[in-house]
Amino acid sequence: MLSDCLSAEGERRCRQLLAETTARLRSRPAAAAVLVPLCLVRGVPALLYTLRSSRLVGKHRGEVSFPGGKCDPEDQDVIHTALRETQEELGLEVPKEHVWGALQPVYDRGKATIVPVLANVGPLDLQSLRPNPEEVDEVFELSLAHLLQTQNQGYTNFCQGGHFRYTMPVFLRGPHRVWGLTAVITEFTLKLLAPGIYQPYLAIQEVPRS
Repeated sequence: MLSDCLSAEGERRCRQLLAETTARLRSRPAAAAVLVPLCLVRGVPALLYTLRSSRLVGKHRGEVSFPGGKCDPEDQDVIHTALRETQEELGLEVPKEHVWGALQPVYDRGKATIVPVLANVGPLDLQSLRPNPEEVDEVFELSLAHLLQTQNQGYTNFCQGGHFRYTMPVFLRGPHRVWGLTAVITEFTLKLLAPGIYQPYLAIQEVPRS
């Protein structure tokens, strides 16, 4: 049952599985961190996504992402970064005790380390959020049930110089296509939350750093 993902037993299981990775990543520097908000929307378990503002500078403007950003020197650790950025982008205050832990890091094309932080933000009314228009064009959710349906899953092959390099997941048929590192983090999350249901086409460890 997908509702078990948000049960006390499900939370304990996830926290235990993430404990070692979380302790390691909290003690190391990282370039950036994102929050993976697990929520209940109209009673249905879901993940919360943002559409980055088209006014942002850089190659990631207008893309689907999780709330997050660069680590500041003043941040205590990657969890602090993820929570701070979420509040700045969405006006959503997530207590630290609602954080379940850190998923394995991903790496962008510049080899920078990005740490996903999973938190249960509880029942959520998207209309109550206050997205920063300078950073976010849209906020939307995708239910776990939607993400777990095989017809909504796909994969993209990336080539360089005419040669195959690597394959990454993509999630389809939502308000926006979820791809790139956000899709990789989504896959990590589904493998953790629904190990008996989610059957990924391939086991992605990380995007090649070179």
